[in-house]
Amino acid sequence: MPTSDVTAPAPDPAWLEVALAEARTGLAGGGIPIGAALIGPDGTVLGRGHNRRVQDDDPSAHGETAAFRDAGRQRDYRATTMVTTLSPCWYCSGLVRQFGIGAVLIGEARTFGGGHDWLAEHGVRVTVLDDPRCVALMEEFVAARPELWDEDVGVAPGGRVGRAGGRGGVELPPPR
Repeated sequence: MPTSDVTAPAPDPAWLEVALAEARTGLAGGGIPIGAALIGPDGTVLGRGHNRRVQDDDPSAHGETAAFRDAGRQRDYRATTMVTTLSPCWYCSGLVRQFGIGAVLIGEARTFGGGHDWLAEHGVRVTVLDDPRCVALMEEFVAARPELWDEDVGVAPGGRVGRAGGRGGVELPPPR
C-alpha cells in the first residue's frame, strides 16, 4: 500500500445513526442486528449495509462488507471511515486492512471483542463509542437468539461459553 499523509478525518459520532438504522433494518428482516456505513473524507455516506447472513444464506454477508460493496470502487480508502454498530470480526477487520481504510468508528465492543485492537496496532484510527443503544440491541438479540449468535461468531452447537470476546468467548491470536 502506498504511503502518504492522507488520513481519515476525526470520526463524527453522528455517523453511527446510519449504521444503527441499518442494524435495525437487518433485525426487522429476521437477521443479525449489525449495521455499517463507509463514510467519505467529507462526511458523505459512500455506502451502507447490514448483516445479511441469514436473509441471503451467505456466511460472508457481514454489515461491513455490505457497506463496502455498496460504496462501489473507490480510488483510495485511506481517508474513509468504516462505521459499524459492533466491533468488526477478523474477516471485516481484514477488509479494513486490505484496502487501507483509515478509521473505524465502533458503536460497541462489549458483546463482541472483534479485531479492533489489532487494527489500532496497525495504524487504523479506532474509536469505540460504547453506545448504549448498540449494546442494548446486541444484548437483547443474543438473549433472544443465542443459537443464531453462536453460529455468527463461530461457536459450534452446544459449545456456548458465554459472552463473546473474540469468537464466541474464545480469544484467537491475530491473523498473520
